[in-house]
Amino acid sequence: MITSINKVSYPNTLIVILAQGDGKSNFEEKGDVTRVTDGKGELTGFNFFNVDQVLDYDKLPNGEVKLDEDQVAALNEKLASVGFSDKLTVAKPTLVYGYVKECAAHPDSDHLHVTQIDVGDGQDHQIVCGAPNIAQGQKVVVALPGTLMPTGAQIWPGALRGVESDGMICSARELGLAHAPQKRGIMVVPDSFKIGDEFEPTKCDELLASGAITL
Repeated sequence: MITSINKVSYPNTLIVILAQGDGKSNFEEKGDVTRVTDGKGELTGFNFFNVDQVLDYDKLPNGEVKLDEDQVAALNEKLASVGFSDKLTVAKPTLVYGYVKECAAHPDSDHLHVTQIDVGDGQDHQIVCGAPNIAQGQKVVVALPGTLMPTGAQIWPGALRGVESDGMICSARELGLAHAPQKRGIMVVPDSFKIGDEFEPTKCDELLASGAITL
C-alpha cells in the first residue's frame, strides 16, 4: 500500500494506492471518499478528500505518508461511515534488506540476471536485475511491490524480456543517498544486516561516506 499527500497540487487529499491495475480507472464517489477500481473491477485505491477531518493533516508530511494503526483505523471508520465495506490494513515495510540466494543468466539477455531473493517472509522473490555487480550470496536492498521510491517511481510486479520480476534490487542512487557513487551497480550491504529489516537510509549513507560500503 502506497499512501501519499501532495500539499501543493492536491491539498488536503490523501491518496491510497493498493495495486497497479490494468491501466484503466473507474471511480465511485461517496461523501469525501473516491473508490478506484481498474477495468476488471479490481480495487486499486482510494482518494480521501478533506482528510483533515479524519487525520491531523498539519502533522502529515508532504510526500509519502507511513500510516500507523490509529491512523488506519480512522480511515477505516471513514470508509464505513460513507458506505464502503473495504478495510485498509497497516502496510508492512516494502523497502527491506534481502539475501541473493540464486543468481542466473537471463535466458534472453546478455546482461540481465534472474535472482531469487530471501527477504525473510517465508518465500523467495524472483527479481530480474541488470546491475553488473549482482552476485549470489550478497545482501542487498530490495524494493518489493508497493514501494514508492524517492524518485516518485512506483514498484509493481512486471516482466523483463519475458521473465517475471517481483520487485527491484536497488542502487544507492535509486535510493536517493547523498553519498551514492556515480557508477552503475546495486548497493551491497554488510553481512551483519538482518534480512527483512526495513531499509535505513541514514545508516547506509553513513556507511557509504565512511567507505564501509563501496557501491
